[in-house]
Amino acid sequence: MDKWRIRQAVKSLEQGGVIAYPTESVFGLGCDPWDEVAVMKLLSIKQRAWKKGLILIAADFNQLQDFIEPLSAEVLAQLEQTWPGPITWLLPAKKGVPAYLTGQHQTIAVRVTAHQQTADLCHAFGSAIVSTSANLAGLPAAKTTQDVRWSLPDLDYILPGLCSGADTPSEIRDALTGKKIR
Repeated sequence: MDKWRIRQAVKSLEQGGVIAYPTESVFGLGCDPWDEVAVMKLLSIKQRAWKKGLILIAADFNQLQDFIEPLSAEVLAQLEQTWPGPITWLLPAKKGVPAYLTGQHQTIAVRVTAHQQTADLCHAFGSAIVSTSANLAGLPAAKTTQDVRWSLPDLDYILPGLCSGADTPSEIRDALTGKKIR
């Protein structure tokens, strides 16, 4: 059943859809990061300004290579200590990464998930996907499939599942400065 649901989610992503899926702490909203129309639809559904930038979530580090500049051994060591897991890192964005992903920043927020179903989704899609909390900007994030259905009725697909139980959204850190952002 779960493989069928993941295939449905992937089909929606491939068709430019916006989906919801469980993560470590809350449901995420996602789409194909290279599909500008899908990203704009996601931002519209969430009522979020593009200037803030978005997080990308991946099954493994290789899925992030098209989005980030090469990293020093020191930065790679930091990432290896926290991934997979609920730590999002701000890394230098590769030239050509669209501003609708980075917002007004020279960095891009990326994470390798420890949530098995979401990792399976990224593997099946063959790429990282956009990951922002499933809520209208400023409101609490959805923690259940029912919460998502109630608060965001305009999604193309909701991947049913359970969040891993973390109490707070992913921590965000700047990999170059070490500063904790959230």
